[in-house]
Amino acid sequence: MKAADLRDMSTSALEEELLKLRREQFNLRMQKATGQEMQMHDFRRVRRDIARIKTIMSQASASDA
Repeated sequence: MKAADLRDMSTSALEEELLKLRREQFNLRMQKATGQEMQMHDFRRVRRDIARIKTIMSQASASDA
């Protein structure tokens, strides 16, 4: 997910995307714990996307203040 795309999204859309990514992160952790076959690069992608969204949300709130 590109940061430029995220900056164009509204706050509510960012929050929905963040919730979706956290659910995906939880599901990946459960897959790892149960020994299911999975793609290890998905952990890194999801973690970075979560951080990217949080950064953009904090920048937006700082610019509103």
